[in-house]
Amino acid sequence: MHASHPTVRKVWVDGGYQTTVWRRGARHGIDVERVTRRPAERGFRASPRRWVVERTFGWLMQHRRLALDYESPPQGSRAMILWAMANTMSRRPAGESTQTWRD
Repeated sequence: MHASHPTVRKVWVDGGYQTTVWRRGARHGIDVERVTRRPAERGFRASPRRWVVERTFGWLMQHRRLALDYESPPQGSRAMILWAMANTMSRRPAGESTQTWRD
């Protein structure tokens, strides 16, 4: 990540990541913060940073091609994700919502 995005200074990771992620991040000057659930909590509760990722996945699933089709080369999937996010972001300033294939 550091090679392609040298300006990244902070990364939030899931509780499943090992200590090697922290060591590698520290080597490149990246602050790695683990986002975990409180031990006493039961059921679903949105964590502040994890919610950003889940919301973005929800936006992407509004696009039928990403929800139903799996591209064989990763470049095809990457292109479809970039297209879907450009579509979503360009509709926001205009006050339009993304048309869903589910309707």
